[in-house]
Amino acid sequence: MTEDYPPLSLTVPEPEVRPGGTPDFSKVPIPRAGTVRRPEVDADPEELRDLAFTIIRVLNRDGQAVGPWAEAVALSDEDLLAGLRHMMTLRAYDARMQMAQRQQKTSFYMQHLGEEAVSCAFTRALNPGDMNFPTYRQAGLLIASGYPVKSMMNQVYSNAEDPMRGRQLPVMYSVKDHGFFSISGNLATQYIQAVGWAMASAISGDSKIAAAWIGDGSTAESDFHAALVFASTYKAPVVLNIVNNQWAISTFQGIARGGAGTFAARGLGFGIPALRVDGNDYIAVVAVARWAAERARRNLGPTVIEYVTYRQGAHSTSDDPSAYRPAEESAAWPLGDPILRLKNHLIGKGAWSEERHAQAEAEIMAGLIATQKEAEAIGTLHSGDHPSVREMFEDVYETMPPHLRRQRQEAGF
Repeated sequence: MTEDYPPLSLTVPEPEVRPGGTPDFSKVPIPRAGTVRRPEVDADPEELRDLAFTIIRVLNRDGQAVGPWAEAVALSDEDLLAGLRHMMTLRAYDARMQMAQRQQKTSFYMQHLGEEAVSCAFTRALNPGDMNFPTYRQAGLLIASGYPVKSMMNQVYSNAEDPMRGRQLPVMYSVKDHGFFSISGNLATQYIQAVGWAMASAISGDSKIAAAWIGDGSTAESDFHAALVFASTYKAPVVLNIVNNQWAISTFQGIARGGAGTFAARGLGFGIPALRVDGNDYIAVVAVARWAAERARRNLGPTVIEYVTYRQGAHSTSDDPSAYRPAEESAAWPLGDPILRLKNHLIGKGAWSEERHAQAEAEIMAGLIATQKEAEAIGTLHSGDHPSVREMFEDVYETMPPHLRRQRQEAGF
């Protein structure tokens, strides 16, 4: 007997607000700072399920650091001031490079605006030799680890001192001795690579851990799920980071999430501890990152961390966010600005002031402008010195095969 069913159809998720509408984040459940429990590092994953559905926060609305996660992290004023400068440097660097792209000095750029705390703070959980497998919005890992900004600029300009010798898209850095694996434009590939690197570290009896990085949109890729399978099966010493900045290049997070609650909750199906943290709270990010890193170092396996943050700017210089979200949405984001929140915390402690902050902003920008002039004197996209075309044939094979030798000769090298 056949039923008279209606035609089949699909559901396409829609954001709650479009350009011209009024942003409303009232449905985003945000617990009070300091109220989310901090379990022991060796707690059974089954006892941690609630942490995948809340948000760990340390800094309250008065700028005070409160709760068990704040007590555990114990950062000095000097540590916090260094973190503040790292975030300020990253933001100023972004502003200079964004302007350089608009001046056609480079072909492409991607800002971190609003997400500076995630990578700058995570660095404090790492040891020398640990390896990050980042996406293109974790340059704070380099700045906070002391990598020269001039080298980053040279890479963006693809000039003669570009460490990548012109072989990578701007912002796709690669710095082995700073624990920064080569960025891949094919998103999500780095997730399974991080798990494999962590497994190799364990197989060799080493003490180094890996950190995988992915955005909310790329969790829809198959590599993300494959990484969770291997990480959970072998208890790989890896921290599996998901940066949920609410938007992929032009689609909201619902396209990748499929209505499945939170991104962190995906780890639960694999028996992996999963936590959500306020990604705009520098102290909370340090606390959660150290907790997860310690689990990895103690052979307790992987941890999934979802950083709840917001992309204030465009996805890249090729993107126009006004086409798909209201211009007022950034100001309405309830977790605030990471730099402003840490600044207010330090002012409240008497370790900082508005005057010193303004002076630091000016000093940082002046230093970056001077460094930028040095990098541009070497070369930019359309002027100055660039790597030789000959180099694109090198560093691929130990012994260059005949067909590449012929191509190099045809190119005049």
